Amino acid sequence: MQFTAINFTCPSCGAPLKFSPATGKLNCEFCHKEVPIEKADTPIREHNLTEALQKLDKTPNQNIEKQVHCKKCGGAFTLTPYTFSTNCPYCGTPAVTEFVKEITPQSLIPFKLSHKEAQMRFKAWVSSLWFAPTAFTKYLDGDNRLTGYYLPYWTYDSDTLTNYQGQRGDIYYVTVTRTVRDEQGRSRQVQVQESRIRWTPVSGRVTLSFDDVTIGASNTVTRTILQSLEPWNTAALVPFDEKYMAGFEAEEYTIGLDNGFEYAKVKMSHTIEGAIRRDIGGDQQQITAVNTRYLNTTYKNVLLPVWVASFTWNNKTYRYAVNAQTGKVSGERPYSWIKIALAVTTAALITGAIFYLNAHPEIIEVVKSRL
Repeated sequence: MQFTAINFTCPSCGAPLKFSPATGKLNCEFCHKEVPIEKADTPIREHNLTEALQKLDKTPNQNIEKQVHCKKCGGAFTLTPYTFSTNCPYCGTPAVTEFVKEITPQSLIPFKLSHKEAQMRFKAWVSSLWFAPTAFTKYLDGDNRLTGYYLPYWTYDSDTLTNYQGQRGDIYYVTVTRTVRDEQGRSRQVQVQESRIRWTPVSGRVTLSFDDVTIGASNTVTRTILQSLEPWNTAALVPFDEKYMAGFEAEEYTIGLDNGFEYAKVKMSHTIEGAIRRDIGGDQQQITAVNTRYLNTTYKNVLLPVWVASFTWNNKTYRYAVNAQTGKVSGERPYSWIKIALAVTTAALITGAIFYLNAHPEIIEVVKSRL
């Protein structure tokens, strides 16, 4: 399918314009002209989840190959199906294409962390890792760089009503008699306090309201990494504008609205469980049945900024991400088994030496006498 790219070029020199996290404006890297982005007054709306799910097309997504034409240089290139922002591989001009999904992002959090700042955060994180391969600690010293992505997220608001059943455990103490032996081996009877738990059947209801439960809607970064990048300050969301995309990669969602809400339910369930335990009270709690209703549920499709990288070691690829709003770093990490083996060997030698010296104190005396 043919797409024509939206390009952003400098009004002064014609060079590519890219969004600058430092200034919040479009910046020309050649003549350094800055072009402000006018903030729209459009309110960021919440959409009814039930109505949206009823209207969504249930047919499987087609694997559309995007053939993109760059207006700046006339070059043609191919994008993966759900990428809608990139840089032209020929002239480097930022290129934004049309969406192919039914639901399009209406808001985003602009990049706050520059490429240089993200590199520094990532290097500091790598340096803090024990037993990392030397090649990994030098990963960003060469041509390897972090790539800026606007990744799709769902946010969900919901009022929950949960009925539960369980048991409340209250600790009480009883006096019991035990037989103990003294240092001479003589036995005697003593009375001690021993704890017991009294379980009482309980049932009840808790109500909670959730605001902006964020769920990653991309497979570019693993769900584990995406979750560990949280929290996001969604109060910083601004209305969608293609200019924020300039110079960054951006994707549409590949995890659907319905599946996203199932992930959101799992996240909410942990908070609901905590509320149930507090409602039960006592010293211990057992939850045997939970039934939750989700009311007034709404959603937003948003884009959140992430710097990503990958590192290949021993034929395995490790992926990393930096939250471009907060600077939080997360990722998988490789281990150098040579460094681990050396550390274990060194520890064993030191331990062995200590045992040997303890067994031969005369050696220590000889050493002391010569000092």
